[in-house]
Amino acid sequence: MLLVFALLAAPLAASDDEHPGKGDWALQFRYRLETVDQDSFARDATASTLRTRLAYQSAEQQGFSFFGELDYVTELFADDYNAGGGNTPARTQYPVIADPDGEDLNQAYVQYRQAAHRIRAGRQRLIFDNARFVGNVGWRQNEQTYDALSYARSADVGLEFTLAYSDQVNRIFGKDVSDGEHAQHTWLANVSKVFAGAGKLTVYAYDIDNQDAPSLSNRTLGIRYAASTAQGRGPLTYALEFASQSDNGGPVDFAAHYYRADLAAALGAVTLYGGFESLEGDASAAGRALRTPLATLHAFNGWADLFLTTPNAGLDDAFVGIKGKAGAWAWDALLHDFTAQSGPTAYGSELDLSLARGFATRYALLLKAARFDTDSAAYPDTTKFWVQLSADF
Repeated sequence: MLLVFALLAAPLAASDDEHPGKGDWALQFRYRLETVDQDSFARDATASTLRTRLAYQSAEQQGFSFFGELDYVTELFADDYNAGGGNTPARTQYPVIADPDGEDLNQAYVQYRQAAHRIRAGRQRLIFDNARFVGNVGWRQNEQTYDALSYARSADVGLEFTLAYSDQVNRIFGKDVSDGEHAQHTWLANVSKVFAGAGKLTVYAYDIDNQDAPSLSNRTLGIRYAASTAQGRGPLTYALEFASQSDNGGPVDFAAHYYRADLAAALGAVTLYGGFESLEGDASAAGRALRTPLATLHAFNGWADLFLTTPNAGLDDAFVGIKGKAGAWAWDALLHDFTAQSGPTAYGSELDLSLARGFATRYALLLKAARFDTDSAAYPDTTKFWVQLSADF
């Protein structure tokens, strides 16, 4: 419904009759080769996909504007993979690489902006904080967007406020399968305040009511604090976060907590970083673990994506990494140790590596790998490689 409103209002919002002006077009290509070797499958997966994205931003007229974005994902050269969500029922012999082909109206919204106020109606990207609870899953070729009405306010005093209501989440599996679109009655609120010289404090409340997958419904209340201090050769940054979650009309009554701590120290050309994250569960009862159905999950708990759903026994993730630059190249190495939050189970460890650089302002290359090793029967040994090339015009 909110998307329909945006499409009907778009011609008026983009009109140049009173104040002539031109809109801006953008074109992006993103090619990715991804391979997966997973012990639970006899055959390896290989996906070779190209995402073409065309976007248009209208000129602003009396505070109103329109933004539209179309994606088309094409399989090139290799399609030996399961695209997930029921997209490729004839390819279930392969591991999942969640990049289905096809077209998608990624964003289409009308915006009104005046001073510190901004209202958007229609299909839009929503990312709150580090995307741990609400994000766009931007790593996948078909990202997650929201049919929503959102209001955002910022002020010189450092106070920011965002409130959004979504009646549909457009998931990474695309519109051709039932798992690709989930009807919602979801409210999202995020308030943050920057204190000069003392960091940023954020409080949030997310009331997720998923009509198509009630088990994903939940209510989450959280608080996050992030700050940076000058130390020797570079800044020391840290963040602390806590959230409490409960069911929201789903099939299982539950309550679970979330904890996270991050610390990073810049030492000249390199940065050392690490932290700990805990997603509460219950080893004695299925379905009572913390849920993060709207998160950008690839950014957390290892790039091999073994923990997209929190295990029943919960998850503790202790991680340490080092990153830096060597000329035009940016590199990163990260090690995870995964254990159950409830009970003594050791899930395994993972090493993540990446190397990236830009070319001629428009082009970028990313090389990336993940290796998950385990002695647990709950998860398979997994190796993933990525080569990604992108161009923006």
